[in-house]
Amino acid sequence: MTQAIPTRPNTSETTPNAMLSYTVAMSDPESHLFEIRLQVSSWQAKQLDLTFPVWTPGSYLVREYARNLQDFAAETPQGTQLSWRKVSKHQWQIDTDATEDIVVSYRLFANELTVRTNHLDGTHGYFNGAATFFFIPGFEDKPIEVTIDLPRSDWQIATALPPVPDAENRFVAEDFDTLVDSPFEIGIQERREFEIFGKPHELVVWGRGNLEIDRLVDEIDRIVRVESDLFGGLPYDRYLFILHLSGSGFGGLEHKNSCSLNYPRLGFQKPDSYNRFLQLVAHEFFHLWNVKRIRPKALERFDYTAENYTPSLWFCEGVTSYYDMLIPLWSKLYDAKAFLKILSKDVSRFYITPGRLVQPLSESSWDAWIKLYRRDSNSDNSQISYYLKGELVSLMLDLTIRQRSQNTRSIDDVMKQVWQQFGKAEIGYRAEQLQEAFELVAGCDLNDFFDRYIYGLEDLPLAEYLEPFGLRLKTDIAKQPPFWGARFNGNGNGTAIQFVEIGSPAQQAGLDAGDELLAIDGFRVSSDSIDDRLKEYNPGDTISVSIFHQDELKTVSVTLAEPQASTYRVVPVKNPTSTQAKNFQAWLGADITTASR
Repeated sequence: MTQAIPTRPNTSETTPNAMLSYTVAMSDPESHLFEIRLQVSSWQAKQLDLTFPVWTPGSYLVREYARNLQDFAAETPQGTQLSWRKVSKHQWQIDTDATEDIVVSYRLFANELTVRTNHLDGTHGYFNGAATFFFIPGFEDKPIEVTIDLPRSDWQIATALPPVPDAENRFVAEDFDTLVDSPFEIGIQERREFEIFGKPHELVVWGRGNLEIDRLVDEIDRIVRVESDLFGGLPYDRYLFILHLSGSGFGGLEHKNSCSLNYPRLGFQKPDSYNRFLQLVAHEFFHLWNVKRIRPKALERFDYTAENYTPSLWFCEGVTSYYDMLIPLWSKLYDAKAFLKILSKDVSRFYITPGRLVQPLSESSWDAWIKLYRRDSNSDNSQISYYLKGELVSLMLDLTIRQRSQNTRSIDDVMKQVWQQFGKAEIGYRAEQLQEAFELVAGCDLNDFFDRYIYGLEDLPLAEYLEPFGLRLKTDIAKQPPFWGARFNGNGNGTAIQFVEIGSPAQQAGLDAGDELLAIDGFRVSSDSIDDRLKEYNPGDTISVSIFHQDELKTVSVTLAEPQASTYRVVPVKNPTSTQAKNFQAWLGADITTASR
C-alpha cells in the first residue's frame, strides 16, 4: 500500500456497463463485525475509486463512518490480490488494469445502537446504508444488489428494498441514494403486517419491553390516516416501521419508505412517556413528506463526502416537531389538555435557554453540523435548537395564518402548497421560496416576521400569539428561590454542576460546569435540596459556596439575584371570549373548557 494521491479518471464514461452487488454476512455476531463483499463486474477502467460516506441524510453531523472499517482487501474472483491505496480518510483506489471483475472485502465494527449507525450482536444486525457501503463516484445512479448471508435459521430480514425475484435473501436498490435510504433490520423479530388505504405496511420490533404491539398497530394506523389526509394520499407502495426497544435510547430517522425508531424498552406504560413515543412515530412518518420529498435545494442531491449547508432545517425539523404534537391529538390518541402539557414543556425549555438570544434560527440550521450534535457546557449559553425554536416559530406562523383568515386557512395549506410545488417532483426549494409559500397562504408580507424571528434575535412573543386563541402563559416565578444560575444533572443526590448561565451570579463568582458542589454557608447540600436551601435567602444576599474545582477545594461568594421562572405553562384564560373559544376549537378541535379541567 502506498500513500500517493493519483489522478481520478471519469470512469462512468469508460465503464458504462459495470454492475455492482454487495453481500453482507455476520458469521460471528457476538464480535460486532459485519463482513462485507462488494463485487464489481464488467469494469473497463484502469483504476477503481471507492468512497465511503461521512454522514447520512436526516442526521446533520459528519460521523466519519469509515472509522469503523477494517481489514480492507481487493482481489479478482480467482483470488489474485490487487494493488490498492488509501487516498484520504474515506477514499480508496484500486489498480484494475489487469481485470474486469473486482471483489472488495472489508469488515465493519458495529456496536452503536442508534438509528443512524450500525449494531450487531447475538440477537440482531441493524445497518444503515451510509454507514455500511461504498459508492463509486459517477456510478451513484446505477442499481445495486444486496444479498444477506444469515448466520442463523431463525433470523429474519426486514427492509424497504424490494426483493430480487427468485433469489433468496437478495434485494435491489435502484441507485445509491435508495440504498442509503433503506436500512436493514436482521434477526429475531416480532412482526405485524397491516394495510392502510390498500397499501401494505409492516411493523418490525426488535428487543423486549412493555410495549403492547397490537395496540401500537392500531395507533400507527390512525397516525398514518391523518397525515395521509393532510397531503392527499400516501406517496409510496409499501412502508416499514422498524422499532428498537433499548435500555435508554431515544431517536428516529426518516426514510422515504420506512423509518427507524429507538425507544426505552419500559417506556410504554406511563402516559407521558407513551405520548412522547406517539410523537416520535408521528414525527418520523411526517418526514416522508417534509424532508424526504419536500426538501431544501442544498439537499436535493446529497453530497455524502461533506457537510450540506442550508438555513432551512428549522422548517424541515421545526415544522415537523410542531406537527408531531398535533397529529396524535387529531388522531384522538391524546386530548387537548395533554397537548397543552407537551407544548408547555417545550415553551419552558425555550425560555430557560439563554442561547435563544444569541443564535438566530437560520444560523442554528446552518451550524447544525458543528453545534447541535456536539453539545458542551456552553451550548445552552450560545445556541438554540432549530427543532425547538422552529416548532414555536411554526406555531406562531400557524396562528398568524388562522387569525388573518378567520380560521379558513392554516399552516396545513402551506404544507399542501410546498408539496405540490416542490415535493411531488422532488425539486429543492430555496429559503426565499419557502417564505413566499407562507406569504401566499397568509395573504400578507412576512418580511418583518422572518427578519425578527428566523434571521434575527428578537425573543418570541408567544403570549401575544396565544391570547387570541384563549391561552396564556403561567410561570412559577412566585415559587422560585433567588436566582444564582447553576443547574445540576438531575440525578437527585448528585452534586456535579452541569451548566452555568452566562452573566449569572454563579458565573460571576467563578463557578463552572463540572464543579462539585459541597456546601452552602458551611452546610452540606445536594442538587435535590438546593432550591429549598436557597429559599432561606433573599435576593441581594451573599452566600458562601464550597466546591471542588478540578479536585481543588474552593469557597466562593455568590450574591443572589431576583427569582427567575423555570417552568412556563400554557393554560386557558379564565373567562375566554366567544371568539377565543371559537379560535381554540378551530385550531385544536376541542372545547377550550375541557382543556382547563
